[in-house]
Amino acid sequence: MTVRRVAVLGAGSWGTTFAKVMADAGRDVRLWARRPEVAAAVNERHANPDYLPGVALPALLTATADPAEALDGADAVVFAVPSQTLRANLASWRDLLPPGRTLVSLAKGVELGTLLRMSEVIAEVAGVPAEQVAVVSGPNLAREIAAEEPTATVIACADHDRAVALQQACTTGYFRSYTNTDVIGCELGGAGKNVIALACGIAAGMGLGDNTRASLITRGLAETARLGTALGADPLTFAGLAGLGDLVATCSSPLSRNRTFGEHLGRGESLAQAEAANHGQVAEGVKSCKSICALGDRLGVELPIADAVRRVCHEGLSAAEMGKELISRAPRPE
Repeated sequence: MTVRRVAVLGAGSWGTTFAKVMADAGRDVRLWARRPEVAAAVNERHANPDYLPGVALPALLTATADPAEALDGADAVVFAVPSQTLRANLASWRDLLPPGRTLVSLAKGVELGTLLRMSEVIAEVAGVPAEQVAVVSGPNLAREIAAEEPTATVIACADHDRAVALQQACTTGYFRSYTNTDVIGCELGGAGKNVIALACGIAAGMGLGDNTRASLITRGLAETARLGTALGADPLTFAGLAGLGDLVATCSSPLSRNRTFGEHLGRGESLAQAEAANHGQVAEGVKSCKSICALGDRLGVELPIADAVRRVCHEGLSAAEMGKELISRAPRPE
């Protein structure tokens, strides 16, 4: 299961950054970019100025706009596209996937409609067993990793040997990974933190401080863990990098797209205004809050913060009303 050649499909900030990590670990990495001009910039200037301005990319990282070329001979395939577009993209790539190779998800979310986790979408569309699919999750703000600031992450796969092979393929002097077989917990931690980060951003936009943020992080972790446990996750996973670690980084950093998006909502801006301020991109949590709440409803798990975020984003609840509702809930044991 040695991973020597890697295909990374998706040349946004996180996809390019993870491709850089693997190239810095000595792997031959081919990055697929939707736009040919992005691939040309990577090949000719060793840069992706649209998504990682000022970052020099290694020579072992090349790019192409042809998915077949990117996938040819790959020992592992990394999917770095938004969660709600993964199914459609993967359907177009399915016949090109090298058989038996490990498929890796960088996406964090729950699919609308089906309520499937990203690893489940990959297994279903690619027609592979769940043990062939791995996920990467942790406090992984792309810009900091691209600048080679030290960080850690979790590589989760039901097949421990596959996780170890990936671990060895992305270990550098600035990027440390741990393995885990709890795919459910790692994915739920990654999906849930985007929604809680929106809540923290809303609070920041309202001018609220550290006590409020800490309360939202802690109670947000509790409801995410409840949902994950109901799905069969190990509760201890949520105390680790893919749970608390990812949650703290995403809820606290100005580099977090979800937190920044929430700040605009907290200032009273509409969803459209927040999207415009976010360079036309909707934060992942805006869509995921609907599917996560639907998953909670299906399982009978109460998710008060996620539900409040959903109503702010999609039902016109004001930030002030959200805050009042959450603080006024009936008293209960922790």
